[in-house]
Amino acid sequence: MKVLVINCGSSSLKYQVIDSETEHVLAKGLCERIGIDGVLTYQPAGQDKIKYEAAMPAHRQAVELVLKQLTDPENGVLKSIDEIDAVGHRMVHGGEKFACSTLLTEEVLKTVESCNDLAPLHNPPTLVGVAACKELLPTTPMVGVFDTAFHQTMPPEAYIYGLPYEYYEKYAVRRYGFHGTSHKYVSLRAAEILGKKPEDLKIVVCHLGNGSSISAVDGGKCVDTSMGLTPLEGLVMGTRSGDIDPTCIEFIAHKENLSLEQVMDIINKKSGVLGISGVSSDFRDLDEAAKAGNKRADLALRVFAHSVVKYIGSFIAVMNGVDAIVFTAGIGENDDIIRSRIIEHFDYLDTTLDQKANKMHGEERIISTPESKVKVICIPTNEELAICRDTVEIVTKKMVEDTVKDVLGNN
Repeated sequence: MKVLVINCGSSSLKYQVIDSETEHVLAKGLCERIGIDGVLTYQPAGQDKIKYEAAMPAHRQAVELVLKQLTDPENGVLKSIDEIDAVGHRMVHGGEKFACSTLLTEEVLKTVESCNDLAPLHNPPTLVGVAACKELLPTTPMVGVFDTAFHQTMPPEAYIYGLPYEYYEKYAVRRYGFHGTSHKYVSLRAAEILGKKPEDLKIVVCHLGNGSSISAVDGGKCVDTSMGLTPLEGLVMGTRSGDIDPTCIEFIAHKENLSLEQVMDIINKKSGVLGISGVSSDFRDLDEAAKAGNKRADLALRVFAHSVVKYIGSFIAVMNGVDAIVFTAGIGENDDIIRSRIIEHFDYLDTTLDQKANKMHGEERIISTPESKVKVICIPTNEELAICRDTVEIVTKKMVEDTVKDVLGNN
């Protein structure tokens, strides 16, 4: 199958076309500034990027431009849009409704819409993107792959908050977790690298980027994760505060004469390593500043590493052991100093970094020494490929079911 993978933001649309048989990316790109002035980036495999301004008043026009570019006589990778066998959509929040990827029927889309208040910044633009694709590709199956789905295997003791239970019953206030597509892909790939079945492993996955999360994967299933009702909970991140005493919100609001909305904006967009350092949310900038003697930049890096260490340690306790600690995403894949700062706290696990292997950036590799009992692995995440795989699985299953129904109906 040729699968179009779509990831919609409020004013952006990322896309890839993947050949599911070879798992090669045929083309990829990005639509930016949708609703403003519009910029499209397109890159066929093995060729230079093509970038140009184009009118995109809404997501429909963005999808239309993407399809036009993919089938362009000179630079396209498809002869016609009929070659697109399925579309896989990244869906941020499925609440408790979706524990796996699913075909996006009208009924399913209504259910996703009912979760909009849990992800008001992410779900609505995603639904707009789905609607645009359905309009332009009316006979092509659409599959939703949910960020929250992988974490739906958590037991109640991991996802219930210490709040009056009625808020869970009324409003589904609980821990959901995010980056699930990445956590699933990376944990499965770790099992392949170690030559073992996922059911036989206890893995801590560290998805470390501007937004960061950690999950405990026991026997191939998520049993705990750091993010909560929203992506704000958990680790100290680029601009998000992560875990804080909730009273901090009230305290700051009173002291600074700010509204609840203003304080929430601060802890989402002006906190984290940016807030601590006063320098940047980009860890490369922090590394440079710290090396130049900026004490707050160094403190921000140490606070971040400390928060990761705490979660790894707690998740090892939750699983009663660990076989592998895996790093992924922008920081996890590329920042050898952060990886080293984190793993140095776990020598009690009889694990040691291979310093030469740890110096690599963005490569798939075991970075612990051969004699280490707990393996440390760096695995570049590939959420688009994970979405493609889920899409193919769901569409193929539906095709088989339809064929069986036809056979039984004819008999």
